[in-house]
Amino acid sequence: MSLFFTGFLQVLFVCANTYMISKQKYMWVVVFGFLISFIWSWNVRKIAFGSILDRIRYSAGAATGGALGLYISVLILGEK
Repeated sequence: MSLFFTGFLQVLFVCANTYMISKQKYMWVVVFGFLISFIWSWNVRKIAFGSILDRIRYSAGAATGGALGLYISVLILGEK
């Protein structure tokens, strides 16, 4: 997986999980918590030994994932 995509996914799930925690949605907290850790296990090695361009790609994916994670969380719970 590309660094942009793994950064995107990880932060998408972090954002969504934070939202679900605030709404006390236990099933989603467990699912997203697992996915966060699973994706993190790939990201650590890639970033630790990556170049500055790798870090920029990862960070851009993370920023995009955060915004979409919030949007999807609101859609799941039907709130505006």
